[in-house]
Amino acid sequence: MSLKVTNKILDEINMHIEAAYPEEGAGFLLGVEGEVREILPLPNAREDEARRNRYLITPEDYIKAELKADALGLSLIGVFHSHPDCPNVPSEFDREWAQPYFSYIISRVDNGKAVSHRSWRLAEDRSKYEEEELRIS
Repeated sequence: MSLKVTNKILDEINMHIEAAYPEEGAGFLLGVEGEVREILPLPNAREDEARRNRYLITPEDYIKAELKADALGLSLIGVFHSHPDCPNVPSEFDREWAQPYFSYIISRVDNGKAVSHRSWRLAEDRSKYEEEELRIS
């Protein structure tokens, strides 16, 4: 599998996650299967002391994302979030909260600057993540 994303979308993700630093920033990926066309940046709803290494998306955030995707003729295809000052590989916490069939872009942010992006998909049996090619155009 692969996920296609434009430089414009990556710039929007970078702006959001860099503004959230040193906390994790997150949001939804909207598009069609395999292609991100819009993002929905979200505030980190996690309690203050945990935002440095955790993010929380609320049920209200999901509803907002579904409504925006429907209005645009798109689907909710994934989530993006940042890992401040640590590798952009999924944590065990990420795996426990992930959904199969979603793409998860995890971005490394070092000293307030986004430095790399990787995309992952949860295996159907929820046992592990598999990295998917991130195609930037």
